[in-house]
Amino acid sequence: MTSLLSLVVVAFFALLFCPGWCETYHHVFHVKEASYTRLCRTKKILTVNGQFPGPTLYAYGGDKLVVKVYNIAQENVTIHWHGVKQPRNPWSDGSEYITQCAIQPGSSFIYTITFTDEEGTLWWHAHNDYTRATVHGAIVVYPRHGTSYPFPKPSGEVVIVLGEWWNKDVNTVLEKALETGGEPNASDSFTINGQPGDLYPCSKPGTFRMLVEHGKTYLLRVVNAAMDDGLFFSIADHLLTLVGSDGSYTKALTTDYILISPGETMDLLLKANQSPRNLYYMAARAFSYQPVNNIDNTTTTAIVQYKSHYTQRSTNPLLPTLPFYNDTEAASKFSFSIRSPAGMHWPISCPQRFDQRMIIAVAVNELECQLSGSCEGPNGTRLSASLNNISFVNPPIDILEAYYKGINGVFGASFPSRPLQYYNFTAEYQPLELLKPRLGTMVRVLEYGATVEIVFQGTSLVRAESHPMHLHGFSFYVVGWGFGNFNEKKDPLGYNLEDPPLKNTIGVPRNGWVAVRFTANNPGVWLLHCHLERHLIWGMNTVFLVKDGEGPGTKLLPPPPHMPPC
Repeated sequence: MTSLLSLVVVAFFALLFCPGWCETYHHVFHVKEASYTRLCRTKKILTVNGQFPGPTLYAYGGDKLVVKVYNIAQENVTIHWHGVKQPRNPWSDGSEYITQCAIQPGSSFIYTITFTDEEGTLWWHAHNDYTRATVHGAIVVYPRHGTSYPFPKPSGEVVIVLGEWWNKDVNTVLEKALETGGEPNASDSFTINGQPGDLYPCSKPGTFRMLVEHGKTYLLRVVNAAMDDGLFFSIADHLLTLVGSDGSYTKALTTDYILISPGETMDLLLKANQSPRNLYYMAARAFSYQPVNNIDNTTTTAIVQYKSHYTQRSTNPLLPTLPFYNDTEAASKFSFSIRSPAGMHWPISCPQRFDQRMIIAVAVNELECQLSGSCEGPNGTRLSASLNNISFVNPPIDILEAYYKGINGVFGASFPSRPLQYYNFTAEYQPLELLKPRLGTMVRVLEYGATVEIVFQGTSLVRAESHPMHLHGFSFYVVGWGFGNFNEKKDPLGYNLEDPPLKNTIGVPRNGWVAVRFTANNPGVWLLHCHLERHLIWGMNTVFLVKDGEGPGTKLLPPPPHMPPC
């Protein structure tokens, strides 16, 4: 990195917030520049405690963490606790321009992280520009005290963080893209726990190794922290059993690969039941619809190695067969086979009816070139993105502060519940007049307790892609999906309302749609966005403003002291 960002985070379980059985844990995070060698090159990156990825936070269901962040840097920073609902407390959500202004150099801010029904794997990451490329880490939430997993307790567990690596400074990559209006440069490699793996030059010595004992079962806690790519992931000759995703349990789903979108987490059981004589690659590669010359088409690997008395091993690890980079069928087959347990001990609360349905068209767009030179988007334009043809513009102060203090002129409340224009969303060719979005800072106001259905409708404007949509402050039930254009009369007849998965991030299939439902019972201001970083930067986001309820425990908490100023 060309600029120094050093961040000290002190995280601890406060006795004040815990029941009698809680312990107090203290963690100190130092986020600072550190030199890393990857792909035969050495450069400085932002790290937490010198680690890439950063340290894992541990908690039990219902616990609270208090995290103090010191920014002793030359640039701004915020931290988002991805998948944590933060009941009534969006002040600690960490989304820049939405719930807070950035922590400026030389300043600090205290986050309170409140866990409710989340159990499993979540993660934390910077939520400003491309900083999250290296400022991120996992969160492990164990079952509440006195409860257990809905599956036999594994013999061990391993956190697997999938990421991306650029040989260039990531801020330089972003700055060039914003300057020219074109695509950000693709990463130079993917990583498993910070390491590209030995299929890349000079990376063999650092390749991550997972040691297992024959006959035992391990829990893999997988996070996709990549900036712009979904990833197919597999382990050679081994089956994986999905048992959780996005901090919620799932019905056991056994598969030879998974598809994990940026922002998603997956909990996988691995049975070590193959020959101890062999080495086995754990591997991941991109799932993307960009032209192949615009994506990182490499494969990152780690090694699964059996502990054994055998000294002679195969010198070449076995490599799994992964789906092709644009295999929509393989991606959808896995993603939409996930189900909730829906049992007596893990009941679901999916709304059977809804108060309002929103249909949100998700699109990549073009803006006219305003530069004196040429722009690098299609046909000399600048690339943009939108929801319902509105490309979000960051306000001068955060929306939460403006809402709480009644400051006018910061945002509008007219985000539409339907696309501004109806057309054949997934047609091969689209009229040019549809390509340009409106610019604005629009939110959608929801009444407390309203049941909401959102249909995310993919489009083929500029380029048809899969979009991992992430909602802050809530988890939602994925009740339906399909290809083509959503049909309001026919498609809901095929919804799954019995055991839909509970997610906080879901990939909208290419040239398709996905329907989700949730109850708006968390007052505050909450960001909805595509977790492809380039699409978020281009404006593929909006905000839900959930009003206070009438009863106790249904109103927005007051702000903590010393919110970062703008």
